[in-house]
Amino acid sequence: MFFLNFILKCKIVLIRIYFSRLKRFKAGFYFQKGKKIKYVDAASFAFIYEELFYKQIYKFECSTSTPYIIDAGANIGLSIIYFKTLYPNAEIVAFEPDDKVFETLEYNIKGFDFSNVTLVKKALWNKETFLEFMSEGADGGRIAVDGDDKKIIKVPAQSLRSYLNKKVDFLKIDIEGAECVVLEDCADLLHHVDKIFVEFHSFINHSQNLQKILSILHSAGFRYNIQHIGVFSPNPFINIYNYSGMDNQLNIFAFKEN
Repeated sequence: MFFLNFILKCKIVLIRIYFSRLKRFKAGFYFQKGKKIKYVDAASFAFIYEELFYKQIYKFECSTSTPYIIDAGANIGLSIIYFKTLYPNAEIVAFEPDDKVFETLEYNIKGFDFSNVTLVKKALWNKETFLEFMSEGADGGRIAVDGDDKKIIKVPAQSLRSYLNKKVDFLKIDIEGAECVVLEDCADLLHHVDKIFVEFHSFINHSQNLQKILSILHSAGFRYNIQHIGVFSPNPFINIYNYSGMDNQLNIFAFKEN
């Protein structure tokens, strides 16, 4: 096991070095186990690949070999590939609103010939509507906020509620700032969910809603574990680092207490 972990770590380091030399926001391909994975941005691909296949942040156990998984913010599909590696017979519903990214997502899922995967080209919100969306070109596309004036497109959006009418073994929410709106909208249905991953985003000059998210999870019977990821300020009393309008980013892992 130690040797296998060492080999994987070396592979991750090589991937990191190789992709760091490539131009950002330019499409390319990566081969894994004889399959061709298309990416839209080298830097985000390397980061997500390490998070999923080396650190395995989405790894979970459940009592069935056919878990129901909702992937909100599927991006190019690396998370789906990981979930299907973990549970080949899983039922997965995945949401991705960005036109360019969705095309790549569709390409990757077809290339792996997965069954029981439904791709939905919509954003998640608290109602059926159209929203302005900042199409960043990588993994940072999001519902537009004040100050976003470039790469703005209109995308359809819907509520998550209709997908929570049965047991959900794993709910992944990585939707770049819309997480609080979505969780507030379906808070009364979270009793159907066993495990939740939420990537929390805090935006400069906007109210922080971490306390709302944690309160929703607590009220639904979840215990949580929080880890820093991405946007990080080593000396926040001196200087707040920001990236793409964000000043903080956290991974929240929520699970029901026994």
